[in-house]
Amino acid sequence: MTVKSLGNPFSSETDLRHGADCGCAGCVTSAVAQQAGPDLTTSEGMLERAVESAIVRSVFGQSDIGRRSFMGMMGGTTMAAALASVFPMDQAKAAILDNLGPPEKTDLNIGFVPITCATPIIMAQPLGFYERYGLNAQVIKTAGWAVARDKSLNGEYDASHMLTPMPLAMTLGAGSIAEPYIMPAVENINGQAIVLSNEHLDKRDPTQWKGFTFGVPFEYSMHNFLLRYYVAEFGLDPDVDIQIRVVPPPEMVANLRAGNLDGYLSPDPFNQRAVFEGIGFIHLLTKEIWDGHPCCAFAAPLSFATELPNTYGALLKSIIDATQYASAPENRKEISEAIAPTNYLNQPVTVIEQVLTGTYADGLGNVQRVPDRIDFDPFPWHSMGVWILTQMKRWGYIEGDVDYKGVAEQVYLAADCKKVMEDLGYEAPDVTYKSHTIMGKTFDYNAPEAYVDSFAIKRG
Repeated sequence: MTVKSLGNPFSSETDLRHGADCGCAGCVTSAVAQQAGPDLTTSEGMLERAVESAIVRSVFGQSDIGRRSFMGMMGGTTMAAALASVFPMDQAKAAILDNLGPPEKTDLNIGFVPITCATPIIMAQPLGFYERYGLNAQVIKTAGWAVARDKSLNGEYDASHMLTPMPLAMTLGAGSIAEPYIMPAVENINGQAIVLSNEHLDKRDPTQWKGFTFGVPFEYSMHNFLLRYYVAEFGLDPDVDIQIRVVPPPEMVANLRAGNLDGYLSPDPFNQRAVFEGIGFIHLLTKEIWDGHPCCAFAAPLSFATELPNTYGALLKSIIDATQYASAPENRKEISEAIAPTNYLNQPVTVIEQVLTGTYADGLGNVQRVPDRIDFDPFPWHSMGVWILTQMKRWGYIEGDVDYKGVAEQVYLAADCKKVMEDLGYEAPDVTYKSHTIMGKTFDYNAPEAYVDSFAIKRG
């Protein structure tokens, strides 16, 4: 499999290249498709898949070759029967999220990148949500997404704030070694924007952007995929007509000021900070591309859930409870003050309030009122995961046959989220797929490959 690298001339963040000897994304995709035993549309099937994966990992350790060879040789059904014959599968499944006892581990390190998308993960510390569920969790500021990924992979973080495409990519081995990851909760929906330098006040039409250089925070990000989708709808090839560079969010504003970027599609507060600094304006909120799109999430290695089920359950409750609290508009000013300090976002409270309340200056002389500029909804729709995978396929980040639904259902643990939401007294959807409208076009999650083929501008 070929994995694209955008490069990053502006920071020391890890270069995102796929090792030539890995071959893991294609192999793991095939392995996921071959493991067709458990029904991943049910929580029981998802837990069975998780347990099987954890057991195979414990048998083969970090050997991707051994795992893939074993699955390819035996097939999913035979493998499941073999595992069940030597391991109490039903007991293992029952251990996760059911009949949870005290957390096996209370001291946790949780990584976050300092952006407003991470609001629930950050605010859960100063507002006591972790403590409420018996955890002593420390949230650790992280410079960028490659660092967050690597620290999670090497075990420095128990769990982490991640971009919604990241656990899909990490599970497939796109951009990193293949490691099964789970995403049981989304953090925020909407909450991003396209910012242009004030030098381009006369270039509001994207067809005028040929030759522009844009920043995105990571290759495997909604920011990258939404920017690509947006410019392609205006007839621009994002790999030919513009340049896209990976820039850690905290460095976005400085690079815009220095002229290294013409614009960026970034998480807040750095969109609003460009307006605050008088160097940029908000061209478009990403909710105008896809209203309700996911952005960031709570993710962890699969082994975290299977080896520490009580801790996993307590942490998931903390995150979902905090996310629901953040979804209430009346709590946004309190939250803005809680996450503004240096050890969290290190931003003026007024900048954060403009983002979270949706009453903001746009840099064009207007005050906008968009209450859902950013919102918070924990449910990880499988259809969102399928859409993300179609864009990874469209732009050449993954190649070959892709089991879109199988991968989305393996990684996005909607059943776990639903159970915890209902346990906490919140309403949760009864289905995990729904239609999404992106720039006026309806995405059919039942025909992902046809969707990829329908685009005039794509790789391959």
